[in-house]
Amino acid sequence: MRQLEFETMLFNRHAYLFAHRARASIWNLDRSAYILLTRIQMVGPMSIGQLSEATGLDASTLNRQTAAMTRQGLVERIPDPDGGIARKFRITEEGERALDGDRARNLGILEDLMDDWSPAEAATFTASLHRLNRAIERLDGRPWPRP
Repeated sequence: MRQLEFETMLFNRHAYLFAHRARASIWNLDRSAYILLTRIQMVGPMSIGQLSEATGLDASTLNRQTAAMTRQGLVERIPDPDGGIARKFRITEEGERALDGDRARNLGILEDLMDDWSPAEAATFTASLHRLNRAIERLDGRPWPRP
């Protein structure tokens, strides 16, 4: 477990440093927009309350993040399609393009990082990471939808 703790610390450090450097030039979205847009893309329009419940972030943080995404044209506010009172955020075509572009870049980076891994090694790693994420989600009580 000590080695696992150490390796996850390094993984988080590498991911943060790499993302921070890369975001300055070739990326369309910051980390929070990427995560929120992914969730909205997967489940459809969401209110601030639903985003808060899904992510564990407070409403004031989400208001700032969604306001920035709205200014950038990544989401738009719409009436609740189910007739509720709260307005919801829907991903725009520009938001879809930005998210799809960043996802393609992420996939390219992963392919480069794992180019000397066998398909079996990549599948084993993916299954283990999936299992770890599911365990975290169970403890947190907030499962993330999967494609």
